[in-house]
Amino acid sequence: MNLTYQSVPLPEALQKLRTVGDFASANQLIATLLKKDLPHALRRRLEIETHILDILVHDEYPYSVDTARQLMREQIRDFAPEELDALKADGEADWAFVGGKPHFHRRFFDNLLKTRDDYRKRLLTPELNERSDKRKEQLDRNVDVMRKNGGRNAELRLRASVQVKKAFEEAGRRVLVHLPIPRAARQTSKIALLGTSPASKISVAPLDAEQRTVCFETTLTPDHVFWVEYAYCNQLEFVSPQPAAAKPEVYDFCLEEEAPHIRFTPYLRFLLEEILDGETNPLKKARRIYDFITHKVRYSFMPEYALIGNIAEYAAVNLKGDCGVQAILFITLCRMAGVPARWQSGLSVSEFSTGCHDWAEFYVEPWGWLFADPSFGGGALRSGALDRWNYYFGNLDVFRMAANSAICVEFIPPKQHFRADPVDNQTGEVEYENHPLLSYALETSQTLVSFKDGAGVETEVKQKV
Repeated sequence: MNLTYQSVPLPEALQKLRTVGDFASANQLIATLLKKDLPHALRRRLEIETHILDILVHDEYPYSVDTARQLMREQIRDFAPEELDALKADGEADWAFVGGKPHFHRRFFDNLLKTRDDYRKRLLTPELNERSDKRKEQLDRNVDVMRKNGGRNAELRLRASVQVKKAFEEAGRRVLVHLPIPRAARQTSKIALLGTSPASKISVAPLDAEQRTVCFETTLTPDHVFWVEYAYCNQLEFVSPQPAAAKPEVYDFCLEEEAPHIRFTPYLRFLLEEILDGETNPLKKARRIYDFITHKVRYSFMPEYALIGNIAEYAAVNLKGDCGVQAILFITLCRMAGVPARWQSGLSVSEFSTGCHDWAEFYVEPWGWLFADPSFGGGALRSGALDRWNYYFGNLDVFRMAANSAICVEFIPPKQHFRADPVDNQTGEVEYENHPLLSYALETSQTLVSFKDGAGVETEVKQKV
């Protein structure tokens, strides 16, 4: 489905219904409108909206004010009811109207624990921070190794899986399943597909596919777990670009708008003018954009990306966003500033944590393509790790799996229906012949099987699969 049409405004009456969370009436109105002779673009927009409403209906915002307060009381020492009101007003607790009343996002409490030290310290059952602390130590050590050795390489092996939840399982039906796998990237080589389930009836996208997957087309059996296991090598060189060496070239690639999420809106033009303040050096331009995002855009878990009409502008207006939201804002502002920029995403991988992650690349001569990870950089800045903050402007760590080099592109072979994540692909997609399965219907996992550091800094790590 072409998401370019998500840039088309909704009819006023439909927007009002969605705003107050009257999803049933919104669906009825769409059904009525689609019976009319509509412009093609508006018809496509309404069809996209039916899937967006499907996400909203299925518990994207499950907590009423009372249930959210109850959750906070059960978990947070000396919690006062007005605290939730303050978090809602400040935008730190994501909420939306459902049935005309405020409801909080399913991950609002997890987000507070990730971003607010004061709430972590008040947990009645203190969380185990050891893994998080070890992960930060690992990333700091990576900076030291990269700088000392001029680079680093590692061999990684992972397994990823997706399963249809029992409530949505239709055994005997034909399904199309896509699981992300590593693509050819400038840091990634020696990619090997080691095993799949099922072992037959699969197709593997080309190495240079923009969103690379292994695809299964088969009949769904009860409780079937679709999985893929793969290995690859990451090799990275340490760079320390200096503005004086930057060449002010004029480029003709990776500078375009890509609706709906990379658009050069009036507000973003005002913002960029303020950020650059007359700067002309291309490396300094990119650095000013990176500094703005890492200082001003607060990390926050997001609702499904399908619910956001323009991700870059959302980040710039709300000054919050997760790794993908921050990366898209960085790419958009760089392109507007004449600095080529593009997407990379897949997984952040280690024995301490493995999960979805997004980052960016930008192009400045004489270095060519450089990495930028605003969310990892912002996290380092907030924790006082300034060396790591500077590192993620220009560099990347070896703990990555890059499956995607673009947003909002088709799989090979393509899906027939709306995707669970129409922007990116990190956890997998499933659809029946006549309808898609969205995120709420799927169980997914990504597991590190082994990690071997070419520099010999760490020993091979094994995890249970």
